[in-house]
Amino acid sequence: MHPLNEQATLTKILARVALPIEKLSKEVLFDCRMCGQCILHETGLTCPMRCPKNERNGPCGGVRPNGNCEVFPDKPCVWVQGIERAQRLPLWREHIEHLHPPVDWQLQNTSSWINLLTGRDAVRPRGWTREDGTWTRTNADQRG
Repeated sequence: MHPLNEQATLTKILARVALPIEKLSKEVLFDCRMCGQCILHETGLTCPMRCPKNERNGPCGGVRPNGNCEVFPDKPCVWVQGIERAQRLPLWREHIEHLHPPVDWQLQNTSSWINLLTGRDAVRPRGWTREDGTWTRTNADQRG
């Protein structure tokens, strides 16, 4: 049960108020990209959507030996930063190891706060299930 109904007028009004506040605060503090499904607390307070490859589950295979990005060699890898920062967090330290379902791009530039309260951020593609508090893929949908 979610406290807000996604279609309710009150929710739409709250979203209009929350979005600019969330956007400004997260952009200033975390260089957030407003994916609408925030996992900052699980990635060492580093926005994973800053990755030029949109990697949501850890670094790609192209991280340079110095920890910089393969695409932008002059910038540190977002995931290297996230892993280092997660080790310093008093809470959520082990969450860096969680598997995350694909991003729902329909939620981009919406309020993750409102999406959380309505449950919209919990809608997942077929083949993803939540077991023991972590997301997993079912065997039938895994490729390889």
